[in-house]
Amino acid sequence: MTAATRWIAGFFIVIAGLLAIHAEFPRIVHEHGLWDFGSFVASGRAASEGLNPYGIYPLTLRVELPGFESWNPNLNPPVSALLFQAFDMADPHVAYQVWRWISVAVYAAAILLLVSQVGNRAEALVIAVWAFALAGFWDTLFLGQIYLPLVFAGIAAWLLLERGEGFWAGLLIGIVVAMKPNFLVWPVLLFLSGRYRPAVAAFVTACAISLVPLVLYGPEVYRQWLELVAADGERALFLTNGSFSGLAARAGVPFLGLVLGFLLLAGLAAWAFWRRPDVLTVSAMALLASVLASPLGWIHYTLFLLPVIVRYWHRPAMRVVALLLIIPVPFIIDQLGKPAWIQLTIGSVYGWALVLCLAILVTDEWRRIRQNEQRTSAAMPLPECHCRPSAS
Repeated sequence: MTAATRWIAGFFIVIAGLLAIHAEFPRIVHEHGLWDFGSFVASGRAASEGLNPYGIYPLTLRVELPGFESWNPNLNPPVSALLFQAFDMADPHVAYQVWRWISVAVYAAAILLLVSQVGNRAEALVIAVWAFALAGFWDTLFLGQIYLPLVFAGIAAWLLLERGEGFWAGLLIGIVVAMKPNFLVWPVLLFLSGRYRPAVAAFVTACAISLVPLVLYGPEVYRQWLELVAADGERALFLTNGSFSGLAARAGVPFLGLVLGFLLLAGLAAWAFWRRPDVLTVSAMALLASVLASPLGWIHYTLFLLPVIVRYWHRPAMRVVALLLIIPVPFIIDQLGKPAWIQLTIGSVYGWALVLCLAILVTDEWRRIRQNEQRTSAAMPLPECHCRPSAS
């Protein structure tokens, strides 16, 4: 891209981002419900009283939208019940507001940390505006979700890996995995690619954290959690699920989502083991696969892709991904109840953005492999010729 083209693209992204922020802000200011935060408080309260933290209680959210109805209990691993008990220390509505501002502050710190690594100040400003326009950010605040501190941990881990601080990066990755197990793909691919220090640190950290509820609540809590997760397949259809499973469910072939997820994970495992890519390339693939191959790859999970998108920001197609991910959630949810083809196209833009992101990463890696092969071929000495000169 020329300098003029980059300036125009940046200007367009900033305008689109500001419009998205303008559309989302009233949704946060004027909302008085508890949403997912209510389910979290209910889960923590149940755990403190010796009840099932994965049951249905008065504060548990029930979603009722055209073409979709479902209870929305806490789906996080049992260790989450400890955090959610802290949410119940004050009036839930007060705690909801406090947690929202904590989340905003942590996210701002994460974005500042990320854009500080961008050399071009104008481009850093564009990325910062875009990051605060992301649909996943605003919906996280609206629902009272817990993603933003984990996003900070993920970005910090990425930057530590870039600096070669594998152990500390692994600790942060382990915290993310303990709360969001679908990101187990990250340390697994790091291990297969030969990055043993961060991988082992992540495994040990995640296991240690996961043992805490086992000691406090007993093994029954894990059975309760697994039963809930296994019975939650119907939510794959919800339009903010951008994974392969979500796309396949809306296409009417839900089994295809599992097949595509398995093939993606198996292919990346073989690639990481045989090709041994650099630590950031394998991390980028791992983070994207953690969302695409997950049964539920919510729009909020795309926030973990911030360092991935910034790394490939120079690719024009990645700017398209960036723009698709700032489309406000209410617009997407409005497509529920509409004909299936609309839900699979307009209603599934988050999923298609992730598929495009995968295509960009795969194309970039394929180009890198071809270039390396060409350099290797060019560097190989030509065989000596011992032929006799022909007689004239």
